[in-house]
Amino acid sequence: MEEQELLNKCFKNNETALTELYKRFSSKMYGLCLRYAKNKMDAQDLLHDGFVKVLEGIKTFRSEGSLEGWLKKIMINTAINFYKKKYAVIFYDIEEADENVIFDDDLISKFSANDLLSVIQELPEGYRLVFNLFAIEGYKHNEIAEILNISENTSKTQLMKARCILMNKIKKFDFEESKMNSKKKEFTLV
Repeated sequence: MEEQELLNKCFKNNETALTELYKRFSSKMYGLCLRYAKNKMDAQDLLHDGFVKVLEGIKTFRSEGSLEGWLKKIMINTAINFYKKKYAVIFYDIEEADENVIFDDDLISKFSANDLLSVIQELPEGYRLVFNLFAIEGYKHNEIAEILNISENTSKTQLMKARCILMNKIKKFDFEESKMNSKKKEFTLV
C-alpha cells in the first residue's frame, strides 16, 4: 500500500491501515526509543505512548513533511516528556567541561551498534537527552535549549560531558580489547 493511500485510510480510522502503519514504522521508532530510554522496558513504554499519540493525532498530519519525520518528532517529544515527569531530569551547567574532546572514528568503528546503544543508555538522563537531540537528531543548541527549557550553555555543557563519558568508555573498551588480543597472541606463541 502506498503511503498516501495508507494515510487516507488511517484518517478514516481504518483498523487495517492503522495496524499497517504500526507494522511499517514500529521497529524504527523502537530503535529511536531505545536511544532515549534507560532500558528496554522504558523504550517499550515510550513506543506505546508515542503510538497512542500518533493514532490520536493522525488526522492532524498535513503531509507537509515526511510521515516518518512526523512520527519521529512525536516519539522524541514523548521521550522527553517521559523523562521530565518520571526522573525529574536535572541539567548541570558546569563550566569545566572539556571542549576539546575528539571522537575517534577508528575507536568508534570497533563498537557494534548494540554496544554503542548500551553506552548511550548508560549516560545520565540529561546527557543522554542532549546527546541524542544534537548528535543523532541534528538539533541545534538553541533548539535543544527551547525544547528542554534550559540555556544554550547548559545544552553545550551536557553534550561535552556526554562526549567525554562516551569517549572514556570507548577508550576503556579499546584498551581491554587490546589486552585480550595481546594475551591471545602470547598464548598462541607459546
